[in-house]
Amino acid sequence: MNTRFTFCMIKPDAFKNDTVSDILLEILKAGFKIRGIKITMLTKAKAEEFYDIHKGKEFFDRLTTFMSSGPVMAMVLEKPDAVESLRKLIGKTNPAEAEEGTIRNRFGTDTTHNTVHAADSYEHAEREWSFFFSKREIY
Repeated sequence: MNTRFTFCMIKPDAFKNDTVSDILLEILKAGFKIRGIKITMLTKAKAEEFYDIHKGKEFFDRLTTFMSSGPVMAMVLEKPDAVESLRKLIGKTNPAEAEEGTIRNRFGTDTTHNTVHAADSYEHAEREWSFFFSKREIY
């Protein structure tokens, strides 16, 4: 797929705090086009499979428990330099360290409850969107 695509997931805390629309609006205002979108639930096993790259790290159980605690919104987004642009828009993993005005700075509370996940490379983006979407679901 085109390297102008990336993967983004709005996390359960955004649903709990009713900030999904605000986050989605920020993404759209930043010029991203949605090429695939769905709201779904992850089981604990599916969250562990999605985050298997972090297996063995101290935060793995906390992260996967949280990610299976409520709905998520998975998205395939398009924009030139999509990965880099989205990472800049969302900010650092720790909302307290994220640049002022970024999504995580505005809506996140800690490194687990930081409202949004974004792929950190084009390789990871394709792996991550393939977890949620078939090719026929992305246009």
